[in-house]
Amino acid sequence: MGKKTGNKPYPIKHYVKIMIIISFSVLVLDFIISFASIFIVKQQSTRYLQDTADLYINRINHDFAYINHYMGWTLANDESLNMMNAYGMNSTPFIKANENLYKRFTELQKNYGLEYNFFFYLKNQSFFLNCAPMSISYTDYRNLKDQMVSYIEDKNLFEKFYSKWTPISAGGKYYVINIVPYYNRYLIALISADDLIRPLRQINLGKNGYASLVDIQGRTLSTPISGSLSAHAESPASSVLNFLRSGRVVTNEFSNSTFSVKMVIKFGAFEKIVIAQLLIMLMFFIVVFVLSAVMLLFRKRVLGPIRSFSRNLARINEGEAPADIKTGRIIELERANAQFKDLVEQIKTYKIAMYEQELEKQRIRLDYMKLQIKPHFFLNCLTSIYSMAQIQMYEEIENMAMSTSKYFRYIFQSGENFVRLEDEIEHVRTYLDIQKSRYQGAFSYRIEQSEDTIGTMVPPLMLQTFIENSVKYAVSRDRELQITLTVFKRISTAEEEMTIIEITDTGPGFPPDILEKLANGEPFVQTGGSRIGIMNVLQRLNLLYRQKANVEFANGADGGACVTISLPFINTDS
Repeated sequence: MGKKTGNKPYPIKHYVKIMIIISFSVLVLDFIISFASIFIVKQQSTRYLQDTADLYINRINHDFAYINHYMGWTLANDESLNMMNAYGMNSTPFIKANENLYKRFTELQKNYGLEYNFFFYLKNQSFFLNCAPMSISYTDYRNLKDQMVSYIEDKNLFEKFYSKWTPISAGGKYYVINIVPYYNRYLIALISADDLIRPLRQINLGKNGYASLVDIQGRTLSTPISGSLSAHAESPASSVLNFLRSGRVVTNEFSNSTFSVKMVIKFGAFEKIVIAQLLIMLMFFIVVFVLSAVMLLFRKRVLGPIRSFSRNLARINEGEAPADIKTGRIIELERANAQFKDLVEQIKTYKIAMYEQELEKQRIRLDYMKLQIKPHFFLNCLTSIYSMAQIQMYEEIENMAMSTSKYFRYIFQSGENFVRLEDEIEHVRTYLDIQKSRYQGAFSYRIEQSEDTIGTMVPPLMLQTFIENSVKYAVSRDRELQITLTVFKRISTAEEEMTIIEITDTGPGFPPDILEKLANGEPFVQTGGSRIGIMNVLQRLNLLYRQKANVEFANGADGGACVTISLPFINTDS
């Protein structure tokens, strides 16, 4: 009885219903997966942009605080302003004091950006002038001068600007000013709202996304960029698909100011993915209905060939001759075979797309890791500067502070997958100079680069990882360590140009167990973070060069570690 039930024949309508139910279930499942994937990616994108905005806000707050402190200190302690306040505007002491003040603020402008403008105002003499090169037009300068003098003269308005970064409008543009008073003299810092927001506008926020500065009333201070849309500019037709759109707003406020940053994220790609998924499933649903109608209409002509086709497939499974579909009595089987091949190709394409999305996620995580500051290194730099200050090593403090600034500036701006080799080497030189200031006389270094490798592109922060490993494990107070970095070009056995980078030191070399793991590509036990940076670099090289890069680790015959990196040659033109 059970056997008869298992072989019970069903009408074609039964199979059509099953196909419709399965198709509808697949459609619903596909939508659920698509929306879940889009939600996760949106959350990750928003978190990444929030972290980027926080880093930028913290840097600007630090710049604002230092500039405010610097102007206050200058007003209270700089003799130049005392001289200018005591003598006439055409006197020689006044002119010399003005030149000294101009030099001081020109250096400040070089450190914090040419977009910052600085002015001073002597109220007793009604004298207003810039004390650093200006990045604004003369017309704007005249308008801003009249406004700032009026603010200083009006006590009610002056309280609004007193030592606080506040936006003002001049010539149809917004600027941010900070007025610092001291008795009858004033120092003023000014920067354009467009210049202040420009770094955040370089971030990809989507076709209709934008970044802007807004005041406490919500008024936009920065000039709108062509192509960006505000929330009020959306058309009614597009609002139909608002539930598919990715519209998120990230805001953050500056300290000691009356304005904030607003970032609107609108990635249209999410909407396109959902629409594409809908069209594909709708097309599939239509095909199912068409096939069902054809099966109902021509069941007598179709069922026989299908049974023959099924028997032929059974023979294929049994190892017999394959089915000759072209010799069948209907061409639908040939089309079904073609559609099956197309379906296989679509599945392959979908897998490739998923793989590329995974690579993109890894790239985002790598970029985020590169932007993270190592707290212990930063604290060590500050400790070294403090120690130098205690023994009044002013020249060494200047060098250490400038090297530290260059070091972290390079880390923050290394957002690309590749940078110039010369920039990477200069970053290594900066890092080694910082370490030499800490380990006086403990090591020396030599860097050699052949001319034919100039313009080579390499992944950022790659060389520092291996150089840092030498400093960390090879520097000793017993003897002076020699670190050597050599770069040249070589033709591989496959007639391909390769950039060769050799890093050697005269230290104790790699321990045998570590060297064996590096040679076999085995991961380290992640306790204490020891040499984990090397494994991260190896993974980055494999991803960026698609398994074509090679890194060899060895110990020299006379001791010391040796790392040889072979990279396919990529220059700025390619």
